[in-house]
Amino acid sequence: MQTLVIDTGLSLLQNSKNMPVHTILGAGGVIADSLAADLISNNEKPRLVSRLPREKQGAELIAADITYLSQTIQAIKDSSIVYLCIGLKYDFAVWRKQWPRIMNNVITACGQTGARLIFFDNVYMYGKVDGPMTEETPYNPCSKKGDLRARIATQLMSEVRKGNITASIARAADFYGPGANKTGVANMLVFANLSKNKKAQWLVNAGVKHSFTFTTDAARALYVLAKDENSWNQVWHLPTASNPLTGKEFITLAAEALGAEPNCTVLSKWMLRLAGLFNKTIAESYEMLYQSEFNYLFDSSKFEKAYNFRPVSYPEGIATTAKEYKSGKV
Repeated sequence: MQTLVIDTGLSLLQNSKNMPVHTILGAGGVIADSLAADLISNNEKPRLVSRLPREKQGAELIAADITYLSQTIQAIKDSSIVYLCIGLKYDFAVWRKQWPRIMNNVITACGQTGARLIFFDNVYMYGKVDGPMTEETPYNPCSKKGDLRARIATQLMSEVRKGNITASIARAADFYGPGANKTGVANMLVFANLSKNKKAQWLVNAGVKHSFTFTTDAARALYVLAKDENSWNQVWHLPTASNPLTGKEFITLAAEALGAEPNCTVLSKWMLRLAGLFNKTIAESYEMLYQSEFNYLFDSSKFEKAYNFRPVSYPEGIATTAKEYKSGKV
């Protein structure tokens, strides 16, 4: 696959040597899309990289496969900041083959070009945590996917400590909100169903608290980190409301916002095990159900204090997400 650069008609802007280039690897995902919009609204120079990038006014597009080092180097050439926001197919066989290759290539490319890297990460490496997850929570994965995420995160920060790269890890909880209709579990199981007058669904246990990061908060926070010289070479938890709801409470607020009945089906582990026989994604999700069976608490106070940032509250975020569904845009 050849690296292809697509001019969106802003040649003078894109070729300006006075503007830092913000390159998003994995363009097209919900967080990447929101980040791109933030960059453009702040008069930054975004470069969107994916295998099949979609045209976006104000952005430079590069089609590239980051599992190939030569294409990775070409994609981030002349970049000031690189955001690694790639989302692979939810299949451990794919992850095991591609994630180590992607991380190796991005570390090498950033090291060679001097670009700074922000890795948008999840919390799988923490495993089951009794209490809030913080940036200091030790890695104790209890899943194959968590073990892999722990290894690539450890590799990245090892290169940071060696002085080979300037980089940070930015982690989010499960996310919900605008644009997450295909990847956010809450969007898919709650908002999509209730908006169609169907019962909401919840995984395993609707009586425990579960933190969710609002999509636009995550994107805004990535840009905040990129602009701060003091943010580098550490782990950050992206801003997430500190008073998580139970599944039942979340569904009640969503139903109220959508004008629907707060009816819910709790999907038990055995139901999901059975469904996994017919659906590969559900089967792949089974090992992660501990996140829904017990309290899942995500602490972002470090970020909030450092940047005086107030995360979108659950009532605000649920109302905003419901409005998107009611508008028919989803």
